[in-house]
Amino acid sequence: MKLNRSVLALALALTAAPLFAVDAPAGEVYTIDKSHSSTQFKVRHMMSNVTGRFGDFDAAINLDRAKPANSSVEFTIQATSIDTDNEGRDKHLRSADFFDVEKFPTITFKSTAIKASKTKDVYDVTGNLTMHGVTKQVTLPVTFLGFGKDGRGTPKVGFEIETTLNRKDYGVVWNRTLDEGGVLLGEDVKVSINIEANGKPPAA
Repeated sequence: MKLNRSVLALALALTAAPLFAVDAPAGEVYTIDKSHSSTQFKVRHMMSNVTGRFGDFDAAINLDRAKPANSSVEFTIQATSIDTDNEGRDKHLRSADFFDVEKFPTITFKSTAIKASKTKDVYDVTGNLTMHGVTKQVTLPVTFLGFGKDGRGTPKVGFEIETTLNRKDYGVVWNRTLDEGGVLLGEDVKVSINIEANGKPPAA
């Protein structure tokens, strides 16, 4: 099980344009609301798909509503927090066969460019994805889900990322040939990241 080519982080990514009001402050800083966010993946295993998640992740999100291209994001996943609801499998995934978490404890994404795509509310967030000791430039499709405020007046923003990665791009190549032919695991990993982030709360 492994992540690859496009992700994530992902990981991670953000900005939106038509909804960025011109009177909004530049350089707003948002942090992830972990209770309303998730980093999940799905990979082929023989005749089915196995799903999993990373429970420990964080991001530093800087938004410029007036000039979305000036926005940026850094997203970090703690690889040891992988969880597929199977203790033995999770231990294997943390081993040198897969993520090798003792040597490579984090998966990170740092944006280098953001631009609007042809699809409404979708932005192409390009950056450097580092996983398993390998860094590659990827472009993630990030869907902007809107701005709002919670009951205490804290600013909120939401994003969603759906992408497919090839684990072999990052040197995660372990597999096993089946007696009936074929292999145990697929190479492509479908990644789904949902983010709800909090801005600076109002003064007391």
